[in-house]
Amino acid sequence: MNQRHVVFVIYEGFQSLDLAGPLEVFQHADRLAGGYSCRIVAPLPGPVRSSGGLPVHAAHGVADLDPGGIDTLVVAGGRGVDRARHDPALTGWIASAAAGARRVASVCSGVFLLAAAGLVDGRRVTTHWGRAEQLAREHPGVRVDCDPIFVRDGKVWTSAGVTAGMDLALALVEADLGRETAHTVARELVLFLRRPGSQSQFGVGLWSAQPATDSIGAAVSAIHADPGARHTVADLAGCAGLSTRHLQRRFAAELGVPPAVYVERVRVEAAQRALVEGGDPVEAIARRCGFGTAETLRRAFHRHVGVAPSDYRDRFRSTREYT
Repeated sequence: MNQRHVVFVIYEGFQSLDLAGPLEVFQHADRLAGGYSCRIVAPLPGPVRSSGGLPVHAAHGVADLDPGGIDTLVVAGGRGVDRARHDPALTGWIASAAAGARRVASVCSGVFLLAAAGLVDGRRVTTHWGRAEQLAREHPGVRVDCDPIFVRDGKVWTSAGVTAGMDLALALVEADLGRETAHTVARELVLFLRRPGSQSQFGVGLWSAQPATDSIGAAVSAIHADPGARHTVADLAGCAGLSTRHLQRRFAAELGVPPAVYVERVRVEAAQRALVEGGDPVEAIARRCGFGTAETLRRAFHRHVGVAPSDYRDRFRSTREYT
């Protein structure tokens, strides 16, 4: 079997898990089925300090590693990406390596380096939910979708934050070596082969703009003050001192979603907090948060979070419950 050369790009301030997670996936796959060789490149060879202080040895610098012959290029993210993306030697090497690579991938905020190298214009990408708004603002030609765990657009693969890089690497292994090998790697590393849900289960309160006027602000405050209360358009119009038609128009213009959608999302957030902070039954939480029934809550959860309320509770409740 021909070796697939996988090259990981790091820099000062990279996130160590963005490197170590995908690297372990490829190394496990290589031990099982062969076919991968992994190398690490940085602006300069030698020790490279991660954002958490862990030094990692880069055997190659961009000046001494030929950008040709690379099968898969994987760019790590991390707090240092904001400085690294302004390094012309690094972004130039990434662009050259990507030109000949079969596929290019980024983990977390590593997509900012792909953007700086001109590799994602016009493409659909994802990144950590906390950086999605920045990416869309700074690169309006990029279609940013902050919900998926990873996205493939042509030969460019991008993933959400940190551990999502392992999900991405498993998908790459599956594409190369088949489901059985990828499933075995996932079992050995105690991972989902297909992680259920989306980034929505991790991020709260980042989906809406802020109200621009006091009238819409009053309606929004009423919703957040008691998510389970009745919040019809007429009720919210009364809070805002507007007609129902004017409220609907202003609400959508300022917040980007209709009032009913906003209310449902706030109720879902309230239910998320209740599920992880207490032990009340799902039925009681549904009533308290304004959904009426557990089935209505379940449907809303699947729309906005991608998992069932009970599964969400199992994943995010306090670890003290397991001790």
